[in-house]
Amino acid sequence: MILSRYLAFFCLLVTTLSSAQTKSISLEDIWSNGTFRTESLDALHSMRNGQEYSVLNFDRANGSTTIDIYDYKTLKKVNTLVSSSNLEAIKYFTDYTFSNDESQVLLATNQESIFRRSTLANYYVFNTKTNSLTSVSEEKIQEPTFSPDGKMVAFGLNNNLYVKDLFSGETTQFTTDGVKNKIINGITDWVYEEEFGFVRAFEWNADSDKIAFIRFDETNVPEFSMDVYGEDLYQTQTVFKYPKAGEKNAIVSLYVYNLKNNKSEEVKVGKAYNDFYIPRIKWSNDPDMLSAHYMNRHQNELDLWMIDTQDNNAFLVIEEKDKAYIDVTDNLTFLKDKSFIWTSEKDGYNHIYHYSKKGKLINQVTKGNWEVTNYYGFDAKTNNIYYQSVENGSINRDVYSINLKGSNKMRLTKTTGTNNADFSADFTYFINTFSSATTPPEYTLNNALNGNVVKSIKDNDVLSKTVSEFTNSQKEFTTIRVNGNDLNMWTIKPANFDATKEYPLFMYQYSGPGSQQVANRWNAANDYWYQMLAQKGYIIACVDGRGTGLKGADFKKVTQKELGKFEVEDQIEAAKLLGQRAYIDASRIGIWGWSYGGFMSSNALFKGNDVFKMAIAVAPVTSWRFYDSIYTERYMTTPQENASGYDDNSPINHVDKLKGDFLLIHGTGDDNVHVQNTMRMVEALIQADKQFEWMVYPDNNHGIYGGNTRKHLYTKMTNFIDRTLGDKIKAPKTEMEKEVKIKG
Repeated sequence: MILSRYLAFFCLLVTTLSSAQTKSISLEDIWSNGTFRTESLDALHSMRNGQEYSVLNFDRANGSTTIDIYDYKTLKKVNTLVSSSNLEAIKYFTDYTFSNDESQVLLATNQESIFRRSTLANYYVFNTKTNSLTSVSEEKIQEPTFSPDGKMVAFGLNNNLYVKDLFSGETTQFTTDGVKNKIINGITDWVYEEEFGFVRAFEWNADSDKIAFIRFDETNVPEFSMDVYGEDLYQTQTVFKYPKAGEKNAIVSLYVYNLKNNKSEEVKVGKAYNDFYIPRIKWSNDPDMLSAHYMNRHQNELDLWMIDTQDNNAFLVIEEKDKAYIDVTDNLTFLKDKSFIWTSEKDGYNHIYHYSKKGKLINQVTKGNWEVTNYYGFDAKTNNIYYQSVENGSINRDVYSINLKGSNKMRLTKTTGTNNADFSADFTYFINTFSSATTPPEYTLNNALNGNVVKSIKDNDVLSKTVSEFTNSQKEFTTIRVNGNDLNMWTIKPANFDATKEYPLFMYQYSGPGSQQVANRWNAANDYWYQMLAQKGYIIACVDGRGTGLKGADFKKVTQKELGKFEVEDQIEAAKLLGQRAYIDASRIGIWGWSYGGFMSSNALFKGNDVFKMAIAVAPVTSWRFYDSIYTERYMTTPQENASGYDDNSPINHVDKLKGDFLLIHGTGDDNVHVQNTMRMVEALIQADKQFEWMVYPDNNHGIYGGNTRKHLYTKMTNFIDRTLGDKIKAPKTEMEKEVKIKG
């Protein structure tokens, strides 16, 4: 059934590409009208019985939200667990979390963003047995979390931690020293949130009688301020702690709060650390045994500690070192025998390992010259580990199962593209999300034993039909030999491509360490923009150069201490090689990128001034001296140790080389890559007497969106591309001209 749908869509795509497509993609289609909106499953949660799952649904007609329960086997809705239309205190909710026994649900409403991942919201507990609703706090709070026994909720408020007893209604504050921009308890600071990817820095133990938490003392961390212009007569100012590369970080310490005696005790480990991180904490199945990751500031040494919280005795179980850096993950899994599962790049590729409780290697579970890209979990009944990897080519993703001993490996997904699984609680089923460059997301129920499709859940056939009505070109996946490496590349050509003519080339890249842009998956919004540009007469290309991910540690970490050197060399050389192709006009090659990609496109234009005619840089880092400590020092160490690495490859120091057309774009409310980067670049360009164009979006963050903003941004960039690269296709070259170009 699923295969037939893929074949039907492919035939439809081929047919329409050759004849029936008439509509042109517009910026309104992409950014205003929702023409290419993709259907998805929102906030899916597998129920603990393993036979049902819940989904957050929105009723646009009456503005209400529901948590609906579905049967895995039939995919039919069996129950509406809660509906905001039946709750007097809540008009809608935007997120939910179950207690362990699923008799209670935390509902979030009136959410407001703080930074990228952190939010404030009003939270309520809905009891599914009594249909009663209880407010957790009158104030907006952060990261409320049920105790394992479901009797309490711990949460953060004003940099302190609290526990609410859901039966007595009593709330206990168990930290008192929290002060904005000084002390934070149990909630991460800005740089941990952004670079270690988590907000909640507190964890309940299995017996619900202890809470481990990280305390951040950011008193000596330098402050960064941003003007917020708003609509008032006077602007306001946002001030927050932001440790730039080489500056002071927050001092972190680990504590355990004991609910029985209402006391907190600091955890001590048997190793002297100076200027370190605690990027993860996790309780084992033993309610007294806490694990903690400790990492040095250079992030090339990672220690896993086990702490017996009864006597505060800590012992080191893993001590991992790397010449470059070590990635922090959430893949630590404790088994019943107290052994654990761990992932590591120590053999040159990211793989799964099994260790004894004392840290002795039992076996390496997965092996090969490929990367494990996602770890889904361990099924104690079958001793199977479920994971995602790029064994089927670095641009594809498949779901696999393998025995804990490393035997009986099975590929569970059958279609080539990007597969991602969401397993039921008992690992009987998984919901697979599949997409490729030609197939929009399909959600299917699969048997976890063999991967067979049980039933289709949701498809995007309506989107397929919509896309087929527009002029589209196939995204071509190839490799290109650049500087001794075979680099992954995709290309989009005009639908009426004529190899005897010449076209301008517009390149996109991101290029950050471990990233990937050349992937066999369905369109993001930018892909529709590239299709729009292709129908105007451009060829679009993307090359993942050295430093990007999923091709082994050596390929990824070659850029260590020299961000912007090898990646830029690869983009320049790739442009040269593409420019030698008869159908590409080498005099009209442009490049663009966002964030790290903006750093790259700026460098490419400046250093490759004989290759690139234009560049667009959105929210770029212009000097790594301006960026945060954790990210930057992971790859560069500190500016004090590696000044040349910072300065030799920062575009702000190469503005004198600018020859082509340059468009610089930034949001003034960018808390991540500060607009300071662009302001300093602008001043450098002015003093170098270089003409350029720039656009500032007031109060917009790193994403630059909201209202009409995205459409305005892409209109600005499209007009700049048309003006600098031109949308006219040159007539075919003579044979003599072709020969001269090839020789050149």
